[in-house]
Amino acid sequence: MSYAHLARRIRVPVGFVAAALYVWLARPTWASILYGSAIIVPALLLRTAASGHVRKNQEVTTSGPYAYTRNPLYVGSIILVIGFGIASRNLWLAVGLVVIFIALYLPVIRDEENFLRAQFPEYDEYAQRVPRILPRISAEEAAGKFSSELYRKHREYNAALGSVGMMILLILKLQFLSH
Repeated sequence: MSYAHLARRIRVPVGFVAAALYVWLARPTWASILYGSAIIVPALLLRTAASGHVRKNQEVTTSGPYAYTRNPLYVGSIILVIGFGIASRNLWLAVGLVVIFIALYLPVIRDEENFLRAQFPEYDEYAQRVPRILPRISAEEAAGKFSSELYRKHREYNAALGSVGMMILLILKLQFLSH
């Protein structure tokens, strides 16, 4: 079994363990929650926009955020991780979350790209024009219609619900356990 395959299989269980450790080790303040939220909200909006454009396993999506980066969902996710790291007010926890994310998702990204190259001959040309992670500043063809149907199909609302739930836990921890 390849590491990419293993990473794909364990990323959700590892995420739940990381979430539990996160709540336990976080030392939030109202300011850290506010600053973290200021990063989390745009990350969720990026993920929302990306999920409303992608047609998984059907085409090479090049519209919306996919005109700027080949992996806007993962870019949104790493920004979420950074936002939650800030909200936690625990540097070691924040760094640990980023390391876990990179260790689990970089191989998955490479594996997905190999799949797309095998399925869609036009992917190589797209990959030459659009960066893997760090978004380019401008795009020739960002246009494309957002689909709320795709957003619901991909159940992207779960990222928002999970983020709200985690923020509620941080607030409860701040209110009841920090005194």
